[in-house]
Amino acid sequence: MSTTSRADGRKPAQIRPLSFQVGLLPHADGSCLIQMGGTQVLCAATIIEKLPPFLRDAGHGWVTAEYGMLPCSTHDRVDREAARGKQSGRTQEIQRLIGRSLRAVVDLKGLGERQIKIDCDVILADGGTRCASISGAYVALHQAMQKLVDEKKIKALPLLDQVAALSCGIVEGQAVSDLCYTEDSTAHADANFIMTPGGKIIEIQATAEDTPFGQDQFQEMLSLAQQGISEIAKAQLQAIYGDKGDAHGLETLSRHG
Repeated sequence: MSTTSRADGRKPAQIRPLSFQVGLLPHADGSCLIQMGGTQVLCAATIIEKLPPFLRDAGHGWVTAEYGMLPCSTHDRVDREAARGKQSGRTQEIQRLIGRSLRAVVDLKGLGERQIKIDCDVILADGGTRCASISGAYVALHQAMQKLVDEKKIKALPLLDQVAALSCGIVEGQAVSDLCYTEDSTAHADANFIMTPGGKIIEIQATAEDTPFGQDQFQEMLSLAQQGISEIAKAQLQAIYGDKGDAHGLETLSRHG
């Protein structure tokens, strides 16, 4: 692998500085602000004690998501979609992706006949907003589920595993992890990987922006994604459990999953 320098000086496998700030919204059932480099997304979870009409009497719960970008989250102002009267295709695609990604690690029967809705609002966008939204949404979702356990509405966390997401790409012929906007806008190929910490794949979105890429380059991106998602997953559990760290989190998921 070549060692072409990156726009921000990182090594190919190095993800951007990552942090989770939990409990920022007192009226939400779970909330966190995820920061990955220059990207910031505020994620909030709301428990709704009824199912959407299409799932009435289904015998299981539901997890869904909404996504949006604040007007000044990018260099050029983004119009509010409410002012336009409809959501863009990009917005609909991303929020469906977030919902699918979360449901893949949730025991919907264990959740009971209720839904949890996750709102992901992009405060600053510097690449990877959908991936940051998924990783932050998991933390907010976990908090909301823990609230249901604490209130004795469910017996155990209805979680089967963790989920996190990361973008990787081919920039100047080299596979790199966690693209910032500058890299994303010039990449020959980019991919969004949604996975569990153990490397199980939930969804991959991969596109050649310039010329087709080979299996060897895809495998390089996949390897980088597995490494980076493992780091994100550890940070998620540290945000959720504090100093108890990932060992307590993994034990909890193993017991309840």
